[in-house]
Amino acid sequence: MKITDCETFVVGNPPPHFGGRYFLFVKLTTDDGIDGIGEAYVATFSPHVVADMMTDVAERHVLGNSPFSIETMWRRMFGSGYASRGDITLVGVMSALEMACWDIVGKSVDKPVFELLGGRVHDALRSYTYLYPEPGDPSDVYVDADVASQRAAEEVARGFTAIKFDPAGPYTVFDPHQPTMADLERSEAMVRAVRGAVGSKADILFGTHGQFSASGATRLARRLEAYDPLWFEEPTPATNHREMAKVASQTSIPIATGERLTTKHEFADVLMLQAASILQPNLGRVGGILEGKKIAALAEAHHAQIAPHLYCGPVVGAANIQLATCSPNFLILEGIRDWGGFHAEILETPIHWEDGYVVPSTQPGLGVVLDEDVARANPYLGEDPHLKPSPDPYPWG
Repeated sequence: MKITDCETFVVGNPPPHFGGRYFLFVKLTTDDGIDGIGEAYVATFSPHVVADMMTDVAERHVLGNSPFSIETMWRRMFGSGYASRGDITLVGVMSALEMACWDIVGKSVDKPVFELLGGRVHDALRSYTYLYPEPGDPSDVYVDADVASQRAAEEVARGFTAIKFDPAGPYTVFDPHQPTMADLERSEAMVRAVRGAVGSKADILFGTHGQFSASGATRLARRLEAYDPLWFEEPTPATNHREMAKVASQTSIPIATGERLTTKHEFADVLMLQAASILQPNLGRVGGILEGKKIAALAEAHHAQIAPHLYCGPVVGAANIQLATCSPNFLILEGIRDWGGFHAEILETPIHWEDGYVVPSTQPGLGVVLDEDVARANPYLGEDPHLKPSPDPYPWG
């Protein structure tokens, strides 16, 4: 069996754009007609440029090879440019192609991918969601404690046992910075209100985005400890794990990180420095499913847990589910609400969510099939990247 064709899809994610402005998928097809789907989580520049990169990398290192030769293809993609470093765009491209190979492999042996990576450990996967705005909200759910607490109570009533939010102020290309008093007061008020609304029925995940210096993050963490969050996410930028380790050593709140990291090497650095005890690999960025399994194994050796990250499309979500299902140290899975909306529409069969848990599919491969008609009917015609931090320094005034 040889891979003979590569096709990319740059799909616009309709309003309200939960999960980003676009999804970037790839389909590989073999000479005996089996196809596999993958997805890249890349936010650095135009997705159309990334799609061209994906085609180029596939032509150089994937086409003509067996889909079973995942380790060899991975090393060639990673090392042939005389870099052998975790460039976030290249590894995103690699992740999508690797993921598609696993989908083909699973289909060819009629097994879900998790059965090929150690077998099922978990029958159901606890999941969480961000607090998202709704039409008609009286104010911004991201900064208004009353709206956030109401939304949190609604999500818990739907079955969620964990919810995430980030009220700590905008993140910019000039970070890190110290939190203002307004940032500190607003963050504490939001966490207090949400804890009051959900009580002990749900965990609180405090989801910052690398905004703060280590000392600033520590100031914030000490205000939040009384409300017992399950984690404090990316308290400092991903560029210096020693600084994040300072925060971890000075708070009782577990530190989580990983959505901006690539490959086992960067995650190993986090673990060795004791910067975090909860790792959040996004399988559309870290290098794919096998690399995710290696990261999970590293975490297991350090008594750390994994909580796969998702802020993109449902194919990465399906890959995350495969990894989570076969990982003893799985903690919780990120989803976009209950995996409905466009995340369901673009799949032939939606991901199964029920009462706060994802039920892993037993279908072969990744367990999902891209609805190509929907993908082609929703092309992304813009040039903006997936997410856009503020281009200006932090607005102190």
